[in-house]
Amino acid sequence: MKDFLRIADLSPSDLRYLLDLAEYCQVHPQAHHSLLEDETVVCYFAKPSTRTRLSFAAAIAHLGGSAEMVGPSELQLGRGETIDDTARVISRYAKAFVIRTFADDDVVQFARAASIPVINALTDMHHPCQALADLLTLRQQFRSLAGLSVAYLGDGNNVAHSLLEACALAGIHLSVATPPGYEPDPDIVHNAQFVAERSGARLSIGHDPVAAARGVDAVYTDVWVSMGDPEAERAERQRSLQPYQVNDRIMSAAADHAVFMHCLPAHRGDGAKSVVFDQASHRMHTSQALLIGLLTNQLRGASLTLAASR
Repeated sequence: MKDFLRIADLSPSDLRYLLDLAEYCQVHPQAHHSLLEDETVVCYFAKPSTRTRLSFAAAIAHLGGSAEMVGPSELQLGRGETIDDTARVISRYAKAFVIRTFADDDVVQFARAASIPVINALTDMHHPCQALADLLTLRQQFRSLAGLSVAYLGDGNNVAHSLLEACALAGIHLSVATPPGYEPDPDIVHNAQFVAERSGARLSIGHDPVAAARGVDAVYTDVWVSMGDPEAERAERQRSLQPYQVNDRIMSAAADHAVFMHCLPAHRGDGAKSVVFDQASHRMHTSQALLIGLLTNQLRGASLTLAASR
C-alpha cells in the first residue's frame, strides 16, 4: 500500500496497526525521529487549514523532517503543468506528498503518477485523516471500538463518507441522519455496507435525528456551510439543517455516558460531554503513525472492497 487516499484503502489489521502506533506516538513522539532526518515532505493546501496543516507539520517534525507548505499560488498543479508531471517532479524531491484540495480525482491522478506516498488530507469526497483521529478518540474514551454506537447528524459530506468507511471497518454501529437531499454518496454507502457485513457493524441511513441518536455512545456532526459553498446556497442549507443541530434534545436521546464529537471549526456551545479538542489533538498522533506506516511499508491495503470510486 503506497498511498492513503480513503479509509477504504485500509485493511482491519492496517487500522489496528495505525491506532496502536498513534497511541505509542502520543506517549513517545520522538521515538522515530530519524525516519525523516534531513528529508522533506511537501504539503499542498488548496484550502485554508488549521488542524490538518499544523498536525502534519508537527508530525513531520517529530519524525525529524521538514514540511514544505505550498498553496495553489505557489505550485503549478494542473495550471501550466500537468498533474502527472508535477507528481513526477515532486517525487524526485520529497519523501511524501500531503494534499488538501477539492476534486478527489486530482488526488487519485497525482497518486498514480507519483513514486512516493500520497496522503489525502481532505477532498470534497473524503476526509480520511480526520476519521483516523475520530477512531482514536473513541478508542481512548471507551477502550474498545467493536460494538460501539455512533450517530452522525447533518450533511452527508466528506466527513460522513470517511466516518462510514471507518465505522464499517472497525465494527462500530453508525446511524446517519440527514435532511432529504443531503444523504451520503450511495456508492460509498454500498461499499461501507459490504465491509460492515464482515466486521459486524450496522450502518443505517435515515432522516430522523432523534431516532439516530437514541442510546448511542457518541453523537457527531459537522458544519452546515463548508468552504467553497456558494453564498446563494447558505441560507437554504441553514434552513434544511437546523433540525439536525446537536443540542440538549439530541444529547438527551443518547446514552447518559455519550460524548459529543465535531471535526472543527464549529459554532460551539458544548460542555462536559465534548471531546472535540481530543479529536484535534489526535490528528497529530494519527498523522505521525500514518507517515511511519507508509514510509516503512507496513500497510498491506484493503481486500474487502467493491468497485472503488477511484
